[in-house]
Amino acid sequence: MDLMIWNIVLSFASTLLVFWVKVSHDEVKRLGILLSKTREENAEKFVTKSDAHNDINRVLARLDRLESKIDDFMKEHRSAIS
Repeated sequence: MDLMIWNIVLSFASTLLVFWVKVSHDEVKRLGILLSKTREENAEKFVTKSDAHNDINRVLARLDRLESKIDDFMKEHRSAIS
């Protein structure tokens, strides 16, 4: 009789342990998926360093062109006034 009770208790304990391991494994797997999605979303939201440098260089090139056009315009008006 004692052996049967001990067998039932151990079976119940091992079942709880296996269930806890399965639930923990599933939770770790879910968190891994969420972490991957978060990394993908962050990559979409932020710009890389090279992209930022390219954009800044394009803006600076346009500003340089605008500056040269303003300089040419000022030279024409100075010559027209004189």
